[in-house]
Amino acid sequence: MSVKLYSYEEVAKHNNRNDLWMIIDGKVYDITKFQDEHPGGEEVLIDEGAKDATGPFEDVGHSEDARDILKKYYIGDVDPTSKPIKVAKQAEQFATSGAQGNPLRILIPLALLAAWVYFKFIR
Repeated sequence: MSVKLYSYEEVAKHNNRNDLWMIIDGKVYDITKFQDEHPGGEEVLIDEGAKDATGPFEDVGHSEDARDILKKYYIGDVDPTSKPIKVAKQAEQFATSGAQGNPLRILIPLALLAAWVYFKFIR
């Protein structure tokens, strides 16, 4: 069975919450379905997605269990003739979608805090 090769440019196209790839140690992973399961939260995956995340992955010191989980998302290798490209910061691309762009994300906790203060101290 031959291994599918992907260029850095191809990986960079998979750069959103609904379609997110990542490169670690020259291998390409489709981590789209893993985002909700990631113990460190989806934000770190979104920030490091669509590019080579080997450095950040190693810096965290992932366990052998984490490396075993990663195998499940393997889809191919980086084409050795491909050259890395600059990828825009992912957090900026996602800031307008989902909960991050929703003002209720801040207003609801503030309303709950105000209600708690009212009932605890003012009433």
